Amino acid sequence: MTEPNDPAYHWNGEELDLDAYFARIGYDGERTPTLATLRALVYAHTTTMPFENLESILGRPVPLDLETLQDKMVRQRRGGYCYENVGLFAAALERLGFGVTGLSGRVTMGAPGGLRPATHALLRVTTSDDDRVWLVDVGFGSGPLAPYELVEGGEFALGDWRFRLQHTTGELDSDLWVLHQFGRDGWIDRYTFSLNPQYRIDFAVGNHFVSTSARSPFTTRPFVQRFLPDVHHVLDGLTLITEYPDGSSETRELEAAELPKILAEIFDIDLTEPDATALAKAPWLN
Repeated sequence: MTEPNDPAYHWNGEELDLDAYFARIGYDGERTPTLATLRALVYAHTTTMPFENLESILGRPVPLDLETLQDKMVRQRRGGYCYENVGLFAAALERLGFGVTGLSGRVTMGAPGGLRPATHALLRVTTSDDDRVWLVDVGFGSGPLAPYELVEGGEFALGDWRFRLQHTTGELDSDLWVLHQFGRDGWIDRYTFSLNPQYRIDFAVGNHFVSTSARSPFTTRPFVQRFLPDVHHVLDGLTLITEYPDGSSETRELEAAELPKILAEIFDIDLTEPDATALAKAPWLN
């Protein structure tokens, strides 16, 4: 039987420079594991940290140890994709005393007729002052801006963005949850997930596929997002998409030379000069 304090089951919250992380996301509120604190932290992290896969495009590994995540996302003021965002956020929640359990989602949007691996990381969170169970998704790149309750209740809005959580049955009569979102294509299902706990070692396996496999969508072209209360910016290769809560959107095609400026001004990602040069010459452009 595994000891309950086995570090493999935890998020290394004691190693987090909490002051530096809070300064990075602009949070100066209470440091108690309450629902109000959780809501404020999700909002601050989601609207500050960009989603990006640039390390994979630049041919570099994507480690998930907390020191690397802090160096990249806090000190260098970069972003990350789901595993990176969730690893950093889980450490902060654990440090504050929240109940934190990892979950894996299977992304379904944009995958008609094809089954994808369960490689999206999200969190099940409990607080000290509320009996409800909350889902936290700070790593998808398009919100939600707040935790959402683990209960089937029809459509709900977080800010001006609309979502819907459905409880259904999967294979072998297993419980399955589906998160739907409203956007430029109307209502679409974003991902499915179960409540089977996931640990850092499970996320490490999924991260290896996402960051290295030729079948991963994150090794073929830059994919960067910035999510705000009134607008969602997406860079997909050389296509810049701007989406709004009412489902409207705008699209513009870019030149490779524009990427560093667009990344800095819209996505708040300042690349070093060598990285900017390498990105503009990377094989994905050919």
